Amino acid sequence: MTVLDNDIRFLDKLFEAFERIPAPEGYRMEIVEGVVCMSPQRDTRWEIIRRIVRALEDRFGRGVRVLSDVRIDFPGGLNGFCPDVAKLTDDAKKNERGHWRHEDIEFVAEVISKGTAANDYGPKKDAYAAAEVPVYLIADPYTGKCLLHTDPKDGDYTIETRVSFGTSVDLTRTPVGLTLATDEFPRD
Repeated sequence: MTVLDNDIRFLDKLFEAFERIPAPEGYRMEIVEGVVCMSPQRDTRWEIIRRIVRALEDRFGRGVRVLSDVRIDFPGGLNGFCPDVAKLTDDAKKNERGHWRHEDIEFVAEVISKGTAANDYGPKKDAYAAAEVPVYLIADPYTGKCLLHTDPKDGDYTIETRVSFGTSVDLTRTPVGLTLATDEFPRD
């Protein structure tokens, strides 16, 4: 599945317009199914993101291609996501527009914000599966649980694993190839 050229041009225009408007400090913006979503950058959320990035750096080294809050366009109608954590393949390259390609993503993690949680559990999960992102992890500081989605097929994830904070997430059989400790993930 590809992102349509008209959708990409429209997303470009939306992002350009929002770059000219100062967003409130501490907020990030992304577009999910054509809807502009802004969510606060809370310290709890950042602590979880930081721990995930550190685990990836411990496993792959400091040169690992990991992005946070960087726009990547995904299949579906007008999906310009800024994943909390996205690990790219070693040979990932930007497309002709200067954007990272969803085809080069091995792992995505989203940390739940109250106002945008439905996006992470719904349309974003669907878009990541359609893009065949091999591993999608949702960390929810409100429930104290992680939800791991793996093995995308036909636009859906075939394996779903729930893990409570304090229990490690086994990613050893995925392209990430690590065990992610969650015992220090903070809760809201």
